[in-house]
Amino acid sequence: MYFWSLLLFISLFIVCYTYAGYGVLLYILVKLKELLFGKRPAPAGEPPVTLLIAAYNEADFIAAKVANTLALDYPEEKLEIIFVTDGSTDATPAILAQHSRIRLLHDAQRSGKSAAINRAMAYVSHPVTVFCDANTLLNPGAIRKLAAHFSDAQVGAVAGEKKVMATADSGAEGAGEGLYWKYESKLKQWDASLYSVMGAAGELFAVRTELYEPIPSHCILDDFIISFRINMRGYTVMYEPGAFATETASASLADEYKRKVRISAGGFQSIGMLLPLLNPFRFPKITFQYISHRVLRWTLAPLCLLLALLANIVLVVQGAGTFFTGLLAAQLLFYGAAFSGYLLARKNVKVKYLYVPFYFVFMNWAVFHGFFRFLGKKQSAVWERSQRRLSTPGV
Repeated sequence: MYFWSLLLFISLFIVCYTYAGYGVLLYILVKLKELLFGKRPAPAGEPPVTLLIAAYNEADFIAAKVANTLALDYPEEKLEIIFVTDGSTDATPAILAQHSRIRLLHDAQRSGKSAAINRAMAYVSHPVTVFCDANTLLNPGAIRKLAAHFSDAQVGAVAGEKKVMATADSGAEGAGEGLYWKYESKLKQWDASLYSVMGAAGELFAVRTELYEPIPSHCILDDFIISFRINMRGYTVMYEPGAFATETASASLADEYKRKVRISAGGFQSIGMLLPLLNPFRFPKITFQYISHRVLRWTLAPLCLLLALLANIVLVVQGAGTFFTGLLAAQLLFYGAAFSGYLLARKNVKVKYLYVPFYFVFMNWAVFHGFFRFLGKKQSAVWERSQRRLSTPGV
């Protein structure tokens, strides 16, 4: 009984620390740092920037993307715009070719997003490169906000904020995705305040061009690897909530699940590609944040959810007492709520108090699926166009 009790409490501790405790600890550490050293000065600067956008078969959205891009508040002479559309078979390249301010790079061969970005980087001529997705819209001051941080020589990259707009028909997956990104954005803000953002999101981030290293063609999470490689060279990745990319939620529960599985498979791949970051003696400023924010979410935390349930069931069967019976009842109630949320999500019905447990279980279940896809080498690095709600997100 002692073994199962220990397993239960260790599992619950890891789960609680990963999804809540780290955020609380991070907040306390940030406040202590600000008390001792003050806040980081507001950034200022306006360096020449290249905006690089990889687009694959985005004909139904590309006109809105172009209009949004050309309306960005940054001096025209300092903003180079490059679209790379390798492999696109629809009208995306033809639509982009109509705009003289845009440099279009197109190759009929489809080799994946990493290969497309590597190819396009050879054409970049400015000291700062901003990456963003083709299915997102940026707020007018996004480039200005990101670029200002590079006045600090220690900054190697800047992560923008991802916003998910839940439309009236977006369902539980949209609400859950939006809530998740609100929490994730707050963690990124605190991560950056303590030392550095733990991985930029590909929807919007900027890098010091000279620090860019070509991404391996088999890389699934290019944004993650690009930003952490910059960390490994001794530079920080800052966070700028004033620069945000807005996109609508996934078109369906199946599309969102497929995306989560791909990210999870890419997460396991990234852990292998970034093994040195697990060594606190080599990267003392990064390892704690990296393991707490990223590694645990993709490894121990999902496993501990299952172990906590299993251990709790064994203890109750062995007659461990009222406390463990109540704890098991609470776990079963949580998973019951998640299952109810799932059933409603299939009918495109959103219930506020059910989509939170639903999305939590949904994400963790995708981690298991992603893990087995990673082991079986079944997750292709060739990016697929994400299906999103057709409503144009506002900025």
